[in-house]
Amino acid sequence: MIVGVLKEIKSEESRVCMTPAGAEVMKMNGHQVLVEKNAGLGSGFDDAAYAAAGAEIVATPQEIYERAAMVMHVKEPLTSEYDLIREGQIVFTYLHLAAAEELTHALVKSNAVCIAYETIQKADRSLPLLTPMSEVAGRMAIQQGAKYLEMAQGGNGVLLGGVPGVDPGLVVVIGAGIVGVNAAKMACGLGAKVYLLDMNLDRLRYLSDVMPANCFLLYSSPAAIRDLVTRADVVVGAVLIPGAKAPKLVTRGMLGTMKPGAVLVDVAIDQGGCFETSRPTTHADPIYKVDGVVHYCVANMPGAVPKTSTMALTNATLPYAVEIANKGWQNAMRENNEIRLGANVVHGKVTYKGVAEAFGMGLTPIGTFL
Repeated sequence: MIVGVLKEIKSEESRVCMTPAGAEVMKMNGHQVLVEKNAGLGSGFDDAAYAAAGAEIVATPQEIYERAAMVMHVKEPLTSEYDLIREGQIVFTYLHLAAAEELTHALVKSNAVCIAYETIQKADRSLPLLTPMSEVAGRMAIQQGAKYLEMAQGGNGVLLGGVPGVDPGLVVVIGAGIVGVNAAKMACGLGAKVYLLDMNLDRLRYLSDVMPANCFLLYSSPAAIRDLVTRADVVVGAVLIPGAKAPKLVTRGMLGTMKPGAVLVDVAIDQGGCFETSRPTTHADPIYKVDGVVHYCVANMPGAVPKTSTMALTNATLPYAVEIANKGWQNAMRENNEIRLGANVVHGKVTYKGVAEAFGMGLTPIGTFL
């Protein structure tokens, strides 16, 4: 199979979907790898490294779309790419379609086979291709929250860790999945007082045994959130419903009860955000204020640390990409239910329930195509 590695074009996005080491593995499996010129520079990989791994350097994205049977990205295709996607072509990347109606309709129109990193799911319900970026985003959420608490950045002037004789800052993390646990660990490491909320009691029991003493586990409810946000310096939204829109857990009305200069970090923004006042921002223009509360809602947070993120992402995605290339998408989905769950739009039909429900579109079971 010819596999195309595209250069990212989203604002301030420097990751690349495959390292030269990944291209070498793909080549060892008998596949041809096309890499768009300078695709890896932001992550520290020049064209010579890809060429040494056996990849062919291609000048334009148009040529990759024309030649490749499977194209790979990190972020979702943007408007300039919609008309380049060919019928029957495999598009393998993060899609987050439940929060992207225009993109969903464009992919339906393309008649391509669109497989989303974020909905590939193991039998234990873990999300292996979301996990590495969730680990990065969770840790970054606290770095950003701490930075934007600084008064010069618009925050309330609190040092999260405090100092001897002074109370530390209070961090509220909503959601105890991969993002939430990594955010809580980072905040605890700085010395903050941390509340970690979730609705899964078994998860809370497990975390109570492994989290630091300055992390307090609470069952999540609207009342608990309403109470905690009034005292919080940083609130991290880390709630995920795989393939569906995130629930709105912090309302506009709650902002009026919060400290002026408190910071909201919405890591769920790719799925629509879990704060009612959230809207996507960029690394170039990352924050805005509503009712005196700072909002950080960058939709590609791991893109700020591409050298770490790219290697972590390739480690996770490469085995699935190789399997799809080796077997073809239909056989790969027949034999591997994890890949089957990644199918979001296939041959003009929506095949993922969360996406169909988000836009009132018809759902076609993926088995129809297998």
